[in-house]
Amino acid sequence: MTCYLFPGQGAQYPGMGRDLYEYSREVRLLFEEASDNSGRDFARLLFEGSEKELKSTDNTQTAVTLVNLASSQVLAEHGIFPDICAGFSLGEFSALYQAGVIGRDDLFSLVRIRGEAMERASRALDSTEGPPGMMAVIGLEIDDVEAAIADIESIYVANHSGPTQVVLSGISKAMSIAETKLNEAGAMRIVRLEVSGPFHSPLMAGAREEFSEHMANIRFSDPTIAVFVNVTGKVLKSGKDAKKYCLEQLISPVQWVASERGIMELSPERVLETGPGTVLSGLWKSLRNGLKCVTAGTLTSINELSA
Repeated sequence: MTCYLFPGQGAQYPGMGRDLYEYSREVRLLFEEASDNSGRDFARLLFEGSEKELKSTDNTQTAVTLVNLASSQVLAEHGIFPDICAGFSLGEFSALYQAGVIGRDDLFSLVRIRGEAMERASRALDSTEGPPGMMAVIGLEIDDVEAAIADIESIYVANHSGPTQVVLSGISKAMSIAETKLNEAGAMRIVRLEVSGPFHSPLMAGAREEFSEHMANIRFSDPTIAVFVNVTGKVLKSGKDAKKYCLEQLISPVQWVASERGIMELSPERVLETGPGTVLSGLWKSLRNGLKCVTAGTLTSINELSA
């Protein structure tokens, strides 16, 4: 069995997907669809745009999803298909598409509007002390992180990324206070993430409300393959549940460690990071389960898989 892991926001980089775009006619059609849906030229944005322009949430969400799908498309052209899939945060929408839960037109519409709603909610939290954001805490278990931030307002656990890696979301002042507390608690390293908002936390309640209005008329089908979801870290049972979890995901932590462990219980023969970057490969490695996660977001890496 093969498992696809789709990365989310933060995995983006200028130039991503260019080799897949040049290789596959179907990938070029994907770029056209995404550009038509959003009114943005994504070939220009990805291949000629600045890192700052790509980082903006309303651009990033479609851009990363586009390269996730491009990677999956080229894998399919090489005869490689998944039996299991999961996506980190935004990547979950790629996984739902891969599992037949949502269609391609709806996918691009969903991630575009989700990104716009999250950007508006984030900018409403900007202050003179700085914008809200996220930071990774490395070297502490989740219980220790929760204890360190328990008395700080407006900061929350956003991702349980690894056994000793936890991501927090918060307003600027709260993150600064938390850094001091976490260093005192023995954190090995604290890294501010390249994102523009406090995602997967109650601070995104406004985005959830706005996104809910758009999702009301979107059809969600039952999955055709096993897909693990962020909110529970378990296999999705139905399209109805998928719609509910897509909303709850905005204000709830990503249970990535639980998802990884659940995937291992299904005994996959290989796990592929299907999209840009190597973030998920690194997180998978931290579980030390004996099975390597292989990157599959470039033409070279896909050629090596099919050789």
